[in-house]
Amino acid sequence: MSRRPCPAVTPPPAWAFPEVADHVLPSGLRVRCVDLPGQHVVSVRVAVPLTLTAEPRDREGVALVMARTLDEGTRAHDAEQMAQRIEGAGIALGAGVGERGLVVELEVPGSSFPEALGLLAECLVDPVFPEPEVARHVRSRLTDIAHERADAGSRAALEFIGSYYDATDRAARPAGGSADTVGAVSATDVRAFHAAHVHPDRAFVVVAGDVNGMPGAPADLVDRALGRWSATQGQRRPGASSGARAPDAGRVVLVDRPGAAQTELYLGRPGPDRRTPHGWGAFQVLAFLLGGSPQARIDAVLREGLGYTYGIRAGFRPRRSGGLCVVSGAVRADATVEAVAALQEVLSFTGDDLTDDEVRHAADFVAKTAPGRYATSDAVADQVVRLGLDGLDVDTVTSTVEQVRTLDRSRVAAAWDEVRAGPAWTLVVVGDATLHAEGLATTGFGEVTVVRG
Repeated sequence: MSRRPCPAVTPPPAWAFPEVADHVLPSGLRVRCVDLPGQHVVSVRVAVPLTLTAEPRDREGVALVMARTLDEGTRAHDAEQMAQRIEGAGIALGAGVGERGLVVELEVPGSSFPEALGLLAECLVDPVFPEPEVARHVRSRLTDIAHERADAGSRAALEFIGSYYDATDRAARPAGGSADTVGAVSATDVRAFHAAHVHPDRAFVVVAGDVNGMPGAPADLVDRALGRWSATQGQRRPGASSGARAPDAGRVVLVDRPGAAQTELYLGRPGPDRRTPHGWGAFQVLAFLLGGSPQARIDAVLREGLGYTYGIRAGFRPRRSGGLCVVSGAVRADATVEAVAALQEVLSFTGDDLTDDEVRHAADFVAKTAPGRYATSDAVADQVVRLGLDGLDVDTVTSTVEQVRTLDRSRVAAAWDEVRAGPAWTLVVVGDATLHAEGLATTGFGEVTVVRG
């Protein structure tokens, strides 16, 4: 019996990010449409590039409270009516705010797209921010803040920004405000912030999904719903946070948690933005081989070799200008000092220590999984928003993946050596100060400062 020859396995073809069609409405609002056949749930994003520096210093957190209460009643529908209409049409509507701006998110079946846009427009243009609903969201945010301080991972991240960034910079304080500033937020504050900062100047709308399933052209439908949204003459957006680093950032901050069974570690140092001359793809590959899998350099030592952790991750977080290299995870409390010392040794490698095999393995993973990462309309819409708020076009994704496909060890090595040669790490440790403070001072990460947990 003859056997048929096995088919040849060939490399996958080059992949490109879906094309984006841009439309500028008569009002000046830009609509970015991505046709994704078969994606019958349409993802809509409205991106407003307000910055957290716009918040009054004593009301930080007002932007987040405003975002969370956009759908809690409008001039046409109260909170209960709005909730019923959103639920009845099968719509998911939400909003959030961060250092890049306000993003209102909408997920809706294509057949309900016009109705959903109408509700979105109400929430964006005509919210009333009822006092009871604002007060409820203030209480909810205060509860979140308490949880963030209780959770070791969140506590480490909060202490990191306060230690890494200059105290005068907005980035040094929580994006969602502190208990003192959020507790002072009133409905009047929320209305004033919305009126001053939520306008269409440099804002844009992203629509991603099966265009053929919509009852009309997406840009025309957006125009009908949001054409009346306009900026008041003279409105300007304040500048973004500079992200200035604190003069004493290169040190260890130990957040005291007596009796903690695990110790949380959070390290960071300056990293690149997506415009880096090394190419953003080099840093995606570095993130994977450094701390993106159980086979990565950090886990190969601290998890597989020493058994100190269930997993520690590493990555690069770009800002509009500059960014961070971040390493974080939990280790056994009884091995805290040993784990930090081992981590310091792992992170001290040079670009010349990288091997062709590990770079190629990481590059293949990053490049070949890209189509899966952007297989849904929400993932595509989110990426278009992120790039747009950073002033980049979607070609960045395609060019980055192409760079990764052809990346060699020397480019990745040069990228890492630039990070390694930069300012010292900021290390935050959340654990028992009595047990670990003296030993941490010997690990080479700098002076140890102990703060209350």
